Amino acid sequence: MTTRLDYFAAAPQLMKAMLNLDKAVSSSGLEHSLIKLVETRASQINGCAYCIHMHTRDARKAGEVEARLYLLDAWREAPHYTPRERAALAWTEALTLVATTRAPGGDYDGLKPHFNDEEIVKLTLLIVTINGWNRLAIGFRAVPPQAAAPAAA
Repeated sequence: MTTRLDYFAAAPQLMKAMLNLDKAVSSSGLEHSLIKLVETRASQINGCAYCIHMHTRDARKAGEVEARLYLLDAWREAPHYTPRERAALAWTEALTLVATTRAPGGDYDGLKPHFNDEEIVKLTLLIVTINGWNRLAIGFRAVPPQAAAPAAA
């Protein structure tokens, strides 16, 4: 795959604003592990290889357990996630697939026992931000770095 466009070079002021939004959301007080799970799950749904690579790498560096990353696509069936994380992941899926889901009341109501109103806004802006990054990376064909092939035995 070939990159279509360097969007940072093409529109640096707008990309600076996007980076500032990302920084604000990332430092909003939501747990780092929750942020990485949400970013990774939205990126999985959107099929954004660049973002999946980046967010799983960052999560592992921060101490995230690999099994939680491997099982993220099946979070409903895996016992590895807290009730708060499950509520956030349901909301992530609802908003990432909003054209289909229409953000159902059950997913929104599921947030209430685990997040206050301010945190719901923070979580929603996190989902908005990662979906924006996914659309930039997919649309302009950002290419994740490739690891060297393993040595033959």
